[in-house]
Amino acid sequence: MVRVPRPRKAVVAVAACALTAGALVSCGADSPGEGVTSAPHAEDAACEQLADRYPDRLGGQKLTFTDRPGVAVWGENTIVLRCGVELPVPTTDPCATVDGVDWVLREDRSKDGGKVVVTYGRDPAVEAVISDGIVAVDDVMVDLSALVRPVKTYTKCISLDDVQPPSPSG
Repeated sequence: MVRVPRPRKAVVAVAACALTAGALVSCGADSPGEGVTSAPHAEDAACEQLADRYPDRLGGQKLTFTDRPGVAVWGENTIVLRCGVELPVPTTDPCATVDGVDWVLREDRSKDGGKVVVTYGRDPAVEAVISDGIVAVDDVMVDLSALVRPVKTYTKCISLDDVQPPSPSG
C-alpha cells in the first residue's frame, strides 16, 4: 500500500538510464552491472545484511548481478539498487511513503524518461534506478520497501503541514 499525504507528490515511475552519484547506468550496457559502481558506504554492515536478502526476482526481472558490494541488478540493468549512497539532506524534492519507507524522487538525476529514488531517513541510504519499461512500478516499490525496511530509521519525510510556523516576536 502506498501512502502519500496531500502535500507530497507520488513517486509514479522510477527509471533505468540515469547518471547517479558516482554510477553510470547505461541503457546500452553489454552485461548486467556494467558501469555500476559500489556506493561510498557499501561496506556498511546493514548493506551486507541487505545483500543477504535480495529477492531472486523483482518486477518480473531475474537477479542478474551482485558482484560488487552493495550493488544488485535485476534484468539487463532494468532495476539497479545501490546500498550505501550518501544520506540525502533535507529537500523539497517529492517524497512518498511506501509501506513505511520514505523514498525521495531525485528529479535532478532522472534522465531519459526515467527516475531515480533514494530512501530518506535511513542509514545507510539506498538508491534505486528502475527502468521506465517496468509496468508494475508500484509493486517494485513495495518489494524494495520490504527489502530496506530493516535499515535503521533516523528521521522521516515531512510536509509543509508538519512544520510549525515561527512564532511572531513581540
